[in-house]
Amino acid sequence: MSMTVSDCTTIRDGFPRPFPNTPENVLDQFKMTGKVVVVTGAADGIGYAVAEAMAEANASVALWYNSNDAAIAKAEVLAKAHGIKAVAYKVDVSNSDQVQATIADVLKDFERIDVFIANAGMAISKPILEQTLDEYRKQMSVNVDGIVFCAKYAGEVFKRQNSGNLIITSSMSAHIVNVPTDQPVYNATKAYVTHFGKSLAREWRDFGRVNIVSPGFFDTKMGASPMAVNEAYRMSSAGRQGHTKEIKGLYLYLASDASTYMTGSDVLIDGGYVLP
Repeated sequence: MSMTVSDCTTIRDGFPRPFPNTPENVLDQFKMTGKVVVVTGAADGIGYAVAEAMAEANASVALWYNSNDAAIAKAEVLAKAHGIKAVAYKVDVSNSDQVQATIADVLKDFERIDVFIANAGMAISKPILEQTLDEYRKQMSVNVDGIVFCAKYAGEVFKRQNSGNLIITSSMSAHIVNVPTDQPVYNATKAYVTHFGKSLAREWRDFGRVNIVSPGFFDTKMGASPMAVNEAYRMSSAGRQGHTKEIKGLYLYLASDASTYMTGSDVLIDGGYVLP
């Protein structure tokens, strides 16, 4: 319904809300001292780079992994190198009971959760006519259900704390139809979580922030396939895939007090791949 000018001048209780009590110095805004960060899919690739970024900024870090036990040793490395607390947790994010139980374990070990980075994902890059329904369900269970479960149970923590910050890893594939690889199911899962995150930013407006990161091709196991990599180079304005060190700063910005006025945003970091 349209509002009149006089409607718009009505003073409403609770507004404007106060500015956050955050540091004035920009470098201090990026410090994560005293904050607890959960990162899913943290054993390697973008997930581990993000966990590393949080540890470098002095956060305590919970590294969630599904099958790659390398996360255990990597947590120990982060703890020793940066003098922070880091613990690895084995959890299948597509299992709601495991997600709920592991969040309880993190709270037991760290007492709170300030930032939850829902990064775990997977792809079966096939056309729908070649993909089995089990393959379809697998992608939906990890990429969609996994994000929903993490958001639900982390959100409950944030609401109790009256503060929290969710960051969802989506993909440039939520914005475009990738070529030359046909992967409609993967693309659709990422479009789902992007809009889900924006919707949560509205729902959680009284106690939490939610933002989305949409990476392009990075030089990881989830990067461009050998069959498509040359096209990825050509399509990217940067002429290459990204290195994981190039995405650490973005996640740190979104996790830190430097971005307290940012919620509901979807940030593309793709070397210019989706430009017309």
